[in-house]
Amino acid sequence: MTADEIKALREKTYNATVISLRFANPELMVLKVRPDFLIPTYKMGQYSTLGMGQWEPRVPECQPEIPKAGEEAKLIRRAYSISHPILNDRKALVEYGELDYLEFYIVLVRWADKLPPALTPRLFTLKEGDRLYLGEKIAGQYNLEPVKQNDNVVFLSTGTSEAPHNSMTWDLMRHGHTGRILAACCVRYTQDLAYLETHAELMRREPRYKYLSLTTREVQNVGHKVYIQDLMTSGQLEEHLGAALDPANTHVYLCGNPKMIGVPNVDRATGASSFPQPPGVIEILSAKGFRVDQHAQKIRGTIHFEEYW
Repeated sequence: MTADEIKALREKTYNATVISLRFANPELMVLKVRPDFLIPTYKMGQYSTLGMGQWEPRVPECQPEIPKAGEEAKLIRRAYSISHPILNDRKALVEYGELDYLEFYIVLVRWADKLPPALTPRLFTLKEGDRLYLGEKIAGQYNLEPVKQNDNVVFLSTGTSEAPHNSMTWDLMRHGHTGRILAACCVRYTQDLAYLETHAELMRREPRYKYLSLTTREVQNVGHKVYIQDLMTSGQLEEHLGAALDPANTHVYLCGNPKMIGVPNVDRATGASSFPQPPGVIEILSAKGFRVDQHAQKIRGTIHFEEYW
């Protein structure tokens, strides 16, 4: 494609501007995007869509693409949970309506089992001031609707899937939530925690808030890795929460690796369900009387999950 053709496609397709990129490491970024349109009212925990053209370059050392004829002008899109800054530059809680942008937490995917990664190798070429596509619709059923003011709330995630939990934590804080809040995130290395300083500051400010960072590949953890499931079965999570995991007054939010979440498998022929092994969080919580949301029946439980991939 010629430079003029690419310019015309960008002008026709893109509707948002990159206003900030913060890299926790070369393959992990917090991306702030200001749309040309007015951001619609949405619920914390929901998602939107980012997109870039097939015509855009990709960062080097990624799984090679095999271009398909006739797709040179294709827009590549993917849904991303919306993150949210909890504290501003003054270390005060961000005020409602203070932001004119949306924030996303994105990891660079260089290789995939099936098709080569299409979008993140392009997103990681962006610079401040560049243009991209942002979906105007914000949707999703992963939100705080069933939480009461004094309920305890537990957010459990892996990697960048803590993004919607940042949004919901901020929302609880701004509404003066009186229950306890605990967030835990499991990653490989400390450098994979882009919001670690924010959570440390929030714990200093809010005695009811606790953040746990779990790393599995740091040298000091060799031979004794601790995953989120381990925290729960050992009782350590309840110790950090300062209360029992009780479905009568606790909501648990799960986002990230399907092995951590552990969604039951349903046999289509018999309708019988079984949990994957080793046990995921849903199985552990189910034994304590927690129940999963049943969106098809419009029944809200006390376990809410978003499968990140």
